Amino acid sequence: MMPVTENSAPLKTSSFVLPIPVSPSVIPIDLPACALHLPACGHAQAGADRSDIISPFPVINNKLFPPQQVSCHKKQLSQDQPKYEVADIFNLYGEEYRRNHKLTTDQLNVMYAIEHCRTAEYGFHADVCDNCGHIEKAYNSCRNRHCPKCQGIAKRKWVEARIDELLPVAHHHATFTLPNQISVLSLHNQKLIYDLLFNSASQTLLVFGDDPKWLGAKIGFYGILHTWAQTLWPHVHLHFIVPAGGLTDDGKWIEPKYKGTFLFPVLALSKVFRGKFIEGLKEAYYAGELVLPDNLNIKDDDEFEQWIDLLVSKNWVVNSKPPFSGPEEVVRYIGRYTHRVAISNHRIISIANGQICFSYKDNKEKDKSKVWKEMVLPADRFIKRFLWHVLPKRYHRIRNYGFLNNGEKHSNLERIRKFFESQKDVEEFAEVIPTNGADGITCPKCGKGKLRSFLVTDRYDRILKLDISVFLKKEARDTS
Repeated sequence: MMPVTENSAPLKTSSFVLPIPVSPSVIPIDLPACALHLPACGHAQAGADRSDIISPFPVINNKLFPPQQVSCHKKQLSQDQPKYEVADIFNLYGEEYRRNHKLTTDQLNVMYAIEHCRTAEYGFHADVCDNCGHIEKAYNSCRNRHCPKCQGIAKRKWVEARIDELLPVAHHHATFTLPNQISVLSLHNQKLIYDLLFNSASQTLLVFGDDPKWLGAKIGFYGILHTWAQTLWPHVHLHFIVPAGGLTDDGKWIEPKYKGTFLFPVLALSKVFRGKFIEGLKEAYYAGELVLPDNLNIKDDDEFEQWIDLLVSKNWVVNSKPPFSGPEEVVRYIGRYTHRVAISNHRIISIANGQICFSYKDNKEKDKSKVWKEMVLPADRFIKRFLWHVLPKRYHRIRNYGFLNNGEKHSNLERIRKFFESQKDVEEFAEVIPTNGADGITCPKCGKGKLRSFLVTDRYDRILKLDISVFLKKEARDTS
């Protein structure tokens, strides 16, 4: 199938050639003199004989050079590494885009971070295998939450924290989606629309949980904000993970009536959600807080009310899937959704003549063999769409509610677990194994040990972290 295209003059005529960065493994490491010969206890001792301390690196003029096993050559791309990246697009076309468009400080910071991620601009770090002593060096990541390369660590930490919160009950996945008109409106009212979505959707779930008709207890859940569709068009929606049940005031756990099929009826959820959101939207408008773009042609209150009536006449999409099969599936799911960015590098197919070709999933396609398609956008339009999804600074896109609210979460979970322990016929808590890589990256040389960070520097080669205890421990093991 031919790719979908959009017309625009190309920004550049030459095809993109993958750059070859300078390898950080050739960079010498400056160390303080006192750190080059630390005794086994880890502290310098005045007048102590330190001739028996063997440095794991050759030292020349107080510079620490990597041992021979560190390769100085650029590695070939492995099968799981993308050929093209968002960073390549920004590096090729970002400067011209910034000249021709007015960007927010947040957008400029995101572009800078992605362009310089894993380059000398952020310094470098060194890891050592705790089994064979092999040393790997690499440039530091930018750690920006919009960078396609930097979500692995944040995702792993978040998932590990959620493992301790899982309860031995079914878990449901619910999705609340805004109509397209409001998703586009969010481009002019990011924080207002996102906050209103969080508040309206969460309050809807809490109301249904409190209703004795459906449950009659306080439920707990966490929501994850996504603002994009597969084509990078605005598509604002929330994913909720909801344990099937709730906590009563006297510390009892109540299960929903239809726990095996659905949590709450989606049509009823949709109507209540729509009412709450529309009410909040009207309040923002009459308070003068809502920015309406010129293309809406809303000149007075009457025209605004007519526009609201059109929104009310539409069916607002709320989905509630059957429960996950078990806690392990919950962990895998939240690992996929929590720290996604607008587009992954693996979806970028080509960069040529100012055009970006990328794959997208068409969920409306009935023929499952043709669900994945291709789209071509001019580079400036691709960058524009990507930057639409830059969140306001410090905006929390993952939030907890109900008995999982941050202020009460630990005490509530303790009450729930005590209730389960008091039940004779309750199933034992399912053991959830942390996601792969939770205990470190496996050594590429021996395949047995784990890489442990011992050195981190910043862009000015200043040492931010220096921990040689892993070498001392290994030396102790080797000589024992």
